[in-house]
Amino acid sequence: MEKLIAQGAEAQILLDKNIVKKIRVKKSYRLSVLDEKIRKQRTKKEANLLKKASKLIPVPEIIKINKLALSKEGRTSGEPLVPQEIDMQFIDGKKLSDNLDNLNYKEISNQIGMQIAKLHDNNIIHGDLTTSNMLFKDNVLYFIDFGLGFISHRAEDKAVDLHLIKEALEAKHFNIAEECFKAILEGYKSSKNSKQVIERLKKVESRGRYKEQY
Repeated sequence: MEKLIAQGAEAQILLDKNIVKKIRVKKSYRLSVLDEKIRKQRTKKEANLLKKASKLIPVPEIIKINKLALSKEGRTSGEPLVPQEIDMQFIDGKKLSDNLDNLNYKEISNQIGMQIAKLHDNNIIHGDLTTSNMLFKDNVLYFIDFGLGFISHRAEDKAVDLHLIKEALEAKHFNIAEECFKAILEGYKSSKNSKQVIERLKKVESRGRYKEQY
């Protein structure tokens, strides 16, 4: 029996036995043709990113991409079928957003940095790097939810990715945030372009401080 485990702005996350189903639900405020196109593109993009990332770091395995037509409420309808559901392996691990403070957070943070480095060296931007999108199981760190991810060679985009995890740590794990981010940067130095990206990170952060003053 399917169980709703998360409801995002654009997708429902359902658990069916050992399968996680990410379903992009139709948006009634968009033109039907445009909505189908957006859901199709985003589902394809996320699936492609997951496939690329799976060759580099631990991520949920894609089982299949389903073609469904969904009504606003999420039930199947008589509309044309579009690829908008990704079925993935269920990782029964600890969500870092709830557990990082009670784990070996320095070591795990170093792993986070090394895994981000592997993604960035292959120009994969996660786009939503928070501890809510990281699972820890049997000493293995998994990245999940590449829904906001994309491909980019730009140091700016990679720096923003690092900035996101720094902000997430400060918001959710403020007692250990500084130590964790320092360990992340140490791990990130395994990237061939780490120096350039970390320098750009300083500029990203300085822009943020400037906005806060005005």
